[in-house]
Amino acid sequence: MPEEFGISLEQMMENAGRHLADFAIEMLPGESPDTDEYRVVVACGAGNNGGGGMVAARFLSNRGIHVTALLAAPESDLKPIPAKRWKTLGKLPVKMAVANEDVDLAFLQNADLVIDAIIGYGLEGSLGGVPARVARQILDSGNPSVLALDVPSGLDSTAGTANGICVKAKATLTLALPKTGLVKKDARTYVGDLFVADIGVPPELYARFGHKPLPLFKDRAIIPVK
Repeated sequence: MPEEFGISLEQMMENAGRHLADFAIEMLPGESPDTDEYRVVVACGAGNNGGGGMVAARFLSNRGIHVTALLAAPESDLKPIPAKRWKTLGKLPVKMAVANEDVDLAFLQNADLVIDAIIGYGLEGSLGGVPARVARQILDSGNPSVLALDVPSGLDSTAGTANGICVKAKATLTLALPKTGLVKKDARTYVGDLFVADIGVPPELYARFGHKPLPLFKDRAIIPVK
């Protein structure tokens, strides 16, 4: 995408975050999900998956929703592009918290929606450290409304198995194409309802993977995976 088509990681992250925010609004309860009565917690990792969550937090805040951005890592661990998105959130009416042993995460239980953007397809092995603690807190909160970005944190995106703590989502919004592990039987309890979002991949690139008919997102930017 960046090298051949000139579509930058930042562009893809913005597309992912915008679609994530739109999908999150559809998951909010009630008939008027555009009011300022809703509270959404976005749990963000230090990598690019977390950056997509931060973009979604920005768009949700712009829609008047009360947003808490929870960083599941020390700020010093942020990659360059997510670090810029995190800095932007600090200039907006977004509550910000950095998870550690002293931070009370009880607000997860009372949120109308929790977005899991801790880690995506790049997970190797199992979650550990602060990301594992935040994932555990999401599970322990008992909140039934959890939306995962790309892959539920803790799930092996290729094998579809969880090697330790793994977020259980009501729905997963994956990006560009479903990862092979997301559609396996063992993954269903973690993935929930599966959707895929357009992040700007050209139809010509999809064609190289044998995907027809094209374009995949002709009718809408988010489509269900059955």
